[in-house]
Amino acid sequence: MPVKPVYGLVLAGGESRRMGRDKALLIRDGQSQLAYLAALLGKVTRRVFVSARSTQRQDAERSRYDLIVDRYADIGPMAGILSALEEHPDVDWLVVACDLPNVDEPTLRFLLEHRSAEKPFTAFRSSYDGLPEPLCAVYRSDSAAVLRQYVADGVVCPRKVLIRSDSELLEQPDPGALDNINTPDDLDRSVLGAGS
Repeated sequence: MPVKPVYGLVLAGGESRRMGRDKALLIRDGQSQLAYLAALLGKVTRRVFVSARSTQRQDAERSRYDLIVDRYADIGPMAGILSALEEHPDVDWLVVACDLPNVDEPTLRFLLEHRSAEKPFTAFRSSYDGLPEPLCAVYRSDSAAVLRQYVADGVVCPRKVLIRSDSELLEQPDPGALDNINTPDDLDRSVLGAGS
């Protein structure tokens, strides 16, 4: 079976309620977190898209990129993942959330090099609780049907989906690479804290 091309998706459609400001627009080294991740994905995937809600379509920073506007409402990051799988159904997707300031090229390359050719999802195992990290993961093109069934059954948490599915789980080469930022305190402790 030939290996399918991989597109990159930055999940940037969240409302950043706990942070109190848009996490995609946090500044690092003179650029937004969104720009950092889009450039990073551009190094390891064939094309890069940004996931956004319909109300973010005209946002100056997001509109600099190829957008995939959520086709679903009120299902969190699952909306962006499923919308991407439906918009380009013949590719696999490397999905990265915009609130991961420590993710780097070696981490993404490791994930792509070790992705499963059979299982619908490949993700890292959390270095904290051993559970799947669904927001830095590969979603195979044929996983859309699996995701749609979970959504129909009321399961919209990507982590629960990966826990309940036949997922390929990898150990993180850098245990801190997937630390995320959800609150101002998280931000202060992160690489972004100095520049924001």
